[in-house]
Amino acid sequence: MNGAKFQETDSLRTLYIAGTGYNLKGSGNAVVVPAASDIYSLDQLKGKSVSTPVGSAAWGMLLKAMQDTGITEEVSLKNQSPAVGAANIAAGKIDAHSDFCPWSEIMEFRGTGRKIYDGSETGVPYLHGVVVRQDFAEEHPEVVTAFLKAVIEAGNWIEENPSEAVDLMEKWTGVEKEVLYIYFSNGGHLTLDPTIKDKWVDALKLDHTVLVKEKAIPPLDFDEWITEDYIKAAYADLGMDYEADKAAIVDPETANAGLPVEIWHARDGILQYKTLPEFLKAVAEFQGTGAKLNAAYVYDKATGLKLFAKTAYFVLGEDGAYETFLRKPDAEAHAAEVKGQVIDLPTAVAAFIPSE
Repeated sequence: MNGAKFQETDSLRTLYIAGTGYNLKGSGNAVVVPAASDIYSLDQLKGKSVSTPVGSAAWGMLLKAMQDTGITEEVSLKNQSPAVGAANIAAGKIDAHSDFCPWSEIMEFRGTGRKIYDGSETGVPYLHGVVVRQDFAEEHPEVVTAFLKAVIEAGNWIEENPSEAVDLMEKWTGVEKEVLYIYFSNGGHLTLDPTIKDKWVDALKLDHTVLVKEKAIPPLDFDEWITEDYIKAAYADLGMDYEADKAAIVDPETANAGLPVEIWHARDGILQYKTLPEFLKAVAEFQGTGAKLNAAYVYDKATGLKLFAKTAYFVLGEDGAYETFLRKPDAEAHAAEVKGQVIDLPTAVAAFIPSE
């Protein structure tokens, strides 16, 4: 939208000069329903009212998802800002709301909403990036390069200090640190990476075609808009290998396989457990002592995405093995395969509470 609108003018231009973070599969956008809703999948939105910030990445995801599901003509779409949409979900005034990060996780953490569709199901990467006015960049390239060096260094620091980073971000943004941890921790939704990958350019071109079709925005010359000159200069100044980082792409489905599940203990910080039974036993023990747990995190078996344990669907197999899922339909399908049952976190924990 930014690039197209500026290129439409006679004189003003912007440049897309770097990324900041991404999720390969598109997680970060999501469709949420009220926590008490009986809706569990996108096709159940037929005849319902759905709100979204029109023009946003979440709106684009929603359009593609509805097209893929074949329900576009059967949904009443409303334009609502993130704060208004979240408030309406909490009050049960809208059937569903589609939004960008971290709003869906905010609603999950506060207990007002529940995901029924995650952006990862579209398969279109979710991106954060940097644009700059072209005249400013050409007049002050040293400022632009210094800014991008700061982006790189900040990303590296966050990866090394996720708990401290989200604690600071909570103070700056008002978003709970437990929510931010889902994005910025090891195994989190965002891979902090400022390089401009070919796959990202393809995703932006796809996004533009959606906007052209739905909002009639102007054409965009991507070759004129996107430049790697400034981010390459920042990498060179820091003695880093740009091409190596550009070639690397993190897929949560494989990258998060085998990562430990986590409990954020109010006093002891982040505690890690290799298996779900160990995790569930620890939760049961903490509950028995009255310890305060800020949050707990597990991973979706289908996508590798990090989840709040309290909103995940647990599957207990006939063999006693546990798996966790983001979406109820995925959990039910797996339960059928393993002759198991779908349960929630309290039920799973209850099996590990010692009998009197």
